[in-house]
Amino acid sequence: MVIFSLTNAPKRTRGLLSRYCLEIRPGLFVGRLDQRMRLKLWQAVLDDATARTSAVMAWSRPTAQGYAFRSHGPATRRPVRYDGLWLVEQPPADAGKKTKGKADVS
Repeated sequence: MVIFSLTNAPKRTRGLLSRYCLEIRPGLFVGRLDQRMRLKLWQAVLDDATARTSAVMAWSRPTAQGYAFRSHGPATRRPVRYDGLWLVEQPPADAGKKTKGKADVS
């Protein structure tokens, strides 16, 4: 199973994904794709992305977590690998106040 989540994506990207996946909510696509098609669709998402487009792709994988994911675009959360597991890091609540809405990248 493959899941795509898109925010501020061009209509043509959403149209392309809807050919191969079911759009169960606006910007949320679910489908059963092989690796080749999954990678082609992810590349199409990246090629059509604007500066405001955020995208996440998650798919089933035989790992301890049972899935893998990729992300692209402006986001306050970022993936971090910790002891062989992928976690998602969020900036502290007061970080936005110090940098006037921008995440501190160190």
